[in-house]
Amino acid sequence: MENQLALKIRAFDKKLIVEIICYAFFILFLYAASSKLFDYEKSELQMSKSPIITDFAFILVWLVPAIEIIIAVMLLIHRTLLLAFYASLGIMSLFTAYIVAILYFTDNIPCSCGGVLEKMSWDQHLVFNVFFIALAVTAILLQTKINEKKMV
Repeated sequence: MENQLALKIRAFDKKLIVEIICYAFFILFLYAASSKLFDYEKSELQMSKSPIITDFAFILVWLVPAIEIIIAVMLLIHRTLLLAFYASLGIMSLFTAYIVAILYFTDNIPCSCGGVLEKMSWDQHLVFNVFFIALAVTAILLQTKINEKKMV
């Protein structure tokens, strides 16, 4: 009996951790998307000055916030939660690769993104992104275990 209670508590802890990570990503993506869209001209200008994405800035200025909003919505739908965590991992990995490329492979380091995150240095932004990548991996592993238990 005691063992079953411990298992239920651990299962509850997994769900709670997944839920906290889910809301952290939801807030992050909704905030990032809205800051880009509400200050569209600044976002477009910053993207157009990037030495890596200049040619694609006119598309990315809409595409990136759209993807962030789609992932945020997916995080709220239980059926798409695991897929949303994979999408979160993917987009955070792309953002991180972009930051690494800016920091280590270009001479011209442009302004960072808007909003509160704009106050971070590129190195701090890199650490921030790696932290969220770790959260995404954690959520994927825990949600996969939760889903497997439901199938049994």
